[in-house]
Amino acid sequence: NKKAALMTLIGDALKGAVAVIVAQQMGLSDTVIALVALAVFLGHLYPIFLKFKGGKGVATAAGVLLAINPWLGLATLATWLLVAFSLRYSSLAALVAAASAPLYAVLMWGNDRIVSVIGIIAMALIGKHWQNLQRLMAGSEPRIGDKRQARQ
Repeated sequence: NKKAALMTLIGDALKGAVAVIVAQQMGLSDTVIALVALAVFLGHLYPIFLKFKGGKGVATAAGVLLAINPWLGLATLATWLLVAFSLRYSSLAALVAAASAPLYAVLMWGNDRIVSVIGIIAMALIGKHWQNLQRLMAGSEPRIGDKRQARQ
C-alpha cells in the first residue's frame, strides 16, 4: 500500500527530525544534540518495545540529517535521488547516500563531534543493509518498479 508506505516514511523522518529539533530548541550543547541524534536513530534500529527488531533507518537518518543541517540533509537526499533514479536500486541509493553523508559533513565542518556521530549512523545504516548489498552483488536485488518483491 503506497499510502501506508508514505505515511511510515514521513513518520520515521519526523521521529528523527523532531528529536534533534527539540534538543536544539532546548539550547543543549552540540555534543548532547549529537548524542540525541544517535539515540533516536539507534532507537529506531533497535526498539526495546519490538524486541530490538526495528527498521533499516533510512528515513529516520534523513530526518536527523535534515534537522542537524538542512544543507547536509538535502545533499544526502540528492545523492539518494540521483542513484535511485539513475540506477533504480533503492537499497544501493541508501548505501551510497549513507556513505556520502559523513563526507559531506567533513566538507561542511571538518573534524567535529557531529561528524563522528554521522559516521556512526552511516556505518549502522550500511550494516542494516548488508543483505541488500549481498543481493546487489549477486544480481538478485529488485529494481525500483520491478513487479517481483525483494526477499526479506
